[in-house]
Amino acid sequence: MKIDEKHLTEIALVAAKAAGQEILKIYESADLGLEYKADESPLTKADLAAHQKISEYLLTTQLPILSEEGKCIPYSERKDWEFFWMVDPLDGTKEFVKKNGEFTVNIALIHKGVPVMGVVYAPVLDWMYWGNSQGAWKANGSGAPLKLLEKGNKSVETIVASRSHLSIETQEVIDKYPGAEVISMGSSLKFMLLADNKAQLYPRFAPTMEWDTAAAHAILRALGYDIKKVTANEPLDYNKENLLNPWFIAS
Repeated sequence: MKIDEKHLTEIALVAAKAAGQEILKIYESADLGLEYKADESPLTKADLAAHQKISEYLLTTQLPILSEEGKCIPYSERKDWEFFWMVDPLDGTKEFVKKNGEFTVNIALIHKGVPVMGVVYAPVLDWMYWGNSQGAWKANGSGAPLKLLEKGNKSVETIVASRSHLSIETQEVIDKYPGAEVISMGSSLKFMLLADNKAQLYPRFAPTMEWDTAAAHAILRALGYDIKKVTANEPLDYNKENLLNPWFIAS
């Protein structure tokens, strides 16, 4: 199956921006419509509105969509998908509820288990990141897109980790780099600290789902980074029967 990467990237960018506008309407309102799912994770009206808006755009591509807020699609149906969209309409719902602005819209294009194109948009900050086979870029507001620098052979000077919830495993990684600064942000913006060349390492020893990482993974891949499983020297793969990611390190 052939695809037009440039065209699909443009659709994903427009969809992310439109979803961001829907999210901001609710973010700035008095009623977030906060509920809790069966796993006790938060859900707001913004998650659902963003999902609906993104779907309107992506459905025009006639590629399947796997979204956190979409219907549960059996593995027997999706296992043979060659290309599909993986979407987290609002990554960082807890940050959204806290109103700290550190949440994103994540849209990824997956090809045979590999994220080949990704868009990460932070509506409040108005930061748009995207990457594909041609490289990766960042647009800040209405400014011209800047091409991001590929990963160099820099030493680890800054590590991305939670300041308040450092697990033993994460601390063990940090201890390997004495003198390294520890910084954090919400949602997929943690990965974008690497893309922005503000950090070199992001160890994650806590649960994430495939839609949490796919878009950022595509952007990092475009820059020469990767997100590898802690238990094996191989990248995270996508469209597994169980969509839960193993522990990983982005570097």
